[in-house]
Amino acid sequence: MQEVDLMVKFFEVLVSRQNEVIWAIREHLMLVFVPIAFATLVSVPLGVLASRYRWLEITVMSVANALQTIPSLALLALMIPLGFGIGNKPAMFVLFLYALLPIVRNSYIGIKGVDEGVREAARGMGMTYFQRLYLVEMPIAIPTIVGGVRTATVMIIGTATLAAMIGGGGLGDFIVSGLGMVRDELILLGAVPAALLAILTDFLFGKIEYFITPRGLRMAPGE
Repeated sequence: MQEVDLMVKFFEVLVSRQNEVIWAIREHLMLVFVPIAFATLVSVPLGVLASRYRWLEITVMSVANALQTIPSLALLALMIPLGFGIGNKPAMFVLFLYALLPIVRNSYIGIKGVDEGVREAARGMGMTYFQRLYLVEMPIAIPTIVGGVRTATVMIIGTATLAAMIGGGGLGDFIVSGLGMVRDELILLGAVPAALLAILTDFLFGKIEYFITPRGLRMAPGE
């Protein structure tokens, strides 16, 4: 019965606060996709360069791994004494840092995974370094790279709920309010849309990943 009552309260508060929920979802999407966009712009070139230079691989992967070991709430809290203040900008910066590792790692793996025979064939055709990279290696590696962006995005959707702790807004506001007021329906008002966003985003990226994969690489045997 308690579960039924909770769901009734949840739907009641969802209806009564639907405009607030829509606004919070918009804020949450901004908190997620701005950091993801910048992380992609930074991580993909870093991953490609790391696949070429051993010293850079060690440096980039070490820094990215180190950032992942810091608890997200602690990193958010550090923004205040470090002078970043509160609000969505420091929250986005932290989320950007967290998104780096999955994307840079998959970019590195994608480029390193290109068969050496394919590279040799491209060299034999007289392609320059950049022609080989953009016309041969990147098309083969792009599904793996998108897989990294997919992983990072789904992860950041959940982590972004903590942004409310430093005034970052988004769906985490409902969760923080629910915890403070001991109202489970408010917690669900933030948690349920965040979970649905993660599921929907994962599904959409899965479709994108499938369609951008070269047909020869995604064809099942016998097709």
